[in-house]
Amino acid sequence: MTTQTVPQQTTPSTKKPPFYIDRNEERELRMRAERLQPSLVVDQAASFDEYVRQLMIPPTVMDLARKAANLRLASWEVQAIRSLLAPDWGASAPLLRSILVRKAKEDNTHPPYIRVACTGKGLYDDWAEPYGFDETKQANFGSPAVLEIWPAQHYSPMHSHGDTTGIIHCLAGQLDVMCYEKLDWNATKRGLVTLTPGQCAWLSKKQYAVHKVFCPLDGGEQPTALLNDTGDFGASFHVYLNETETTGEEPVPAVLSRDSFSYIDEKTHELKEFTTYSDLSWPALRAAMTHVASAG
Repeated sequence: MTTQTVPQQTTPSTKKPPFYIDRNEERELRMRAERLQPSLVVDQAASFDEYVRQLMIPPTVMDLARKAANLRLASWEVQAIRSLLAPDWGASAPLLRSILVRKAKEDNTHPPYIRVACTGKGLYDDWAEPYGFDETKQANFGSPAVLEIWPAQHYSPMHSHGDTTGIIHCLAGQLDVMCYEKLDWNATKRGLVTLTPGQCAWLSKKQYAVHKVFCPLDGGEQPTALLNDTGDFGASFHVYLNETETTGEEPVPAVLSRDSFSYIDEKTHELKEFTTYSDLSWPALRAAMTHVASAG
């Protein structure tokens, strides 16, 4: 009789956030991602197999990816954001670090990240007034297009974007995206990919709707459980379209599913609902970046 060797169980202490996997599991999940059909990543195909896998991606997704293909953060914008994220625990903490500190105090379940509305208003827009921003716009949360800034070693909880169709386009740094079969703490992990600038992950109601995003860059020598101690970051451009917006037909009234999403609490592992909002508007962040860059 042939005996099978049972893989040695990894102790819980080696399985750390955000994905709670060991190196062997990570290797297997990256290999799985390379076999997913359709492809989870939109990029320039380098093989016949990859071309076929991307050929199966919905046309709406490919259209969004093509329109975002040339989007990047300029080098001065990257440097400005890094300065605005820099750890300064005194009273003069820069804008983005100040927001992270506030968010960490209000929610200690996972390290915070920054959402920037490309249209509308941000919750902390008035915090950008010292940088020359005139906060006068009316509130308009639930923007279909969002810039997200991921400090090194920070991550989102596992979450779903409901019935939307959208892309996660990497603008700067690196981002890891883990895809799950369903929205459940114990859900099967489908695949893990790393995005670099110019690459997209995507989602729809039927495909890859549940994921977790993580910035794998260096978080520094003495990060806390919720805040790193570097200015390194990854950035991504997100577009989420409701079902009535994914065709050329006249939109009909419908529940805007991008206005809220379901997620799994990192501590209790319970299913919860989150009403979406943005921390800043793009004009507010742009004013802060310009101020920092002009100050040298």
